Amino acid sequence: MIQFCGRTDVGRRRQRNEDSILVGDGILVVCDGMGGHQAGDVASRIAVDTIAGFISRSGADPDLTWPYGFDPSLSFDANRIRTAIKLANRAIFTRAAAEDEYAGMGTTVVATLVAADDARFTYGHVGDSRIYIIRGGRVLQLTRDDSLANSAWADAEESGIGAIMKNVLTKALGVRVEVEFDVAAHDLQAGDTVLLCSDGLTNMLDDHAILEIVTRHDGHLEKTCDQLVDGANARGGRDNISAVLLRYE
Repeated sequence: MIQFCGRTDVGRRRQRNEDSILVGDGILVVCDGMGGHQAGDVASRIAVDTIAGFISRSGADPDLTWPYGFDPSLSFDANRIRTAIKLANRAIFTRAAAEDEYAGMGTTVVATLVAADDARFTYGHVGDSRIYIIRGGRVLQLTRDDSLANSAWADAEESGIGAIMKNVLTKALGVRVEVEFDVAAHDLQAGDTVLLCSDGLTNMLDDHAILEIVTRHDGHLEKTCDQLVDGANARGGRDNISAVLLRYE
């Protein structure tokens, strides 16, 4: 059995919520928008809507055209995630280029696809929103932030610059006409909880705090979502906060 739950919140410092989430039939998405005016809102919503649309079409139409080709080295679901994210990137880039008020907008994305009859999930990400798996009393971050702090030349231990560069992204959807990223799959075991979240959560709660909350409310997804968001707000809520959970039994 697979359960899903999600919550997004404006936090305590921001005037509006630029995060967008999707908790659908086997498709989970978190996007953290960026840009002036309301551009971040627009970018994250375009990404969620575009990804949802392609995942729906690709699941229903066996004769679907694959605009970026079909990579035979990847699974069907990996190709779906890859294409959906690339389409979202193109949609945001095109909108930003066409309207001055949206120039420079972009968004992060983490997207997960899981089938009810398959004990694994497929995921892709761009930016610094994250995916974690909580299993057996441990928490593991599956994604690696696309930030300057993680770039090949950056040494996060030197001069205290790691904390600054951590928030400077090297990749985001909509910034360039094309975006490259990895797609991966991970097995599921009974009792696993998968967390997708924006950095508004992880900048406020470290891995230990996330693990403690998920473990405390083991199996109660709505309570877990609420406590994750409330916990981030209690520690300052400096950004929009989004948490989407998958529970596999």
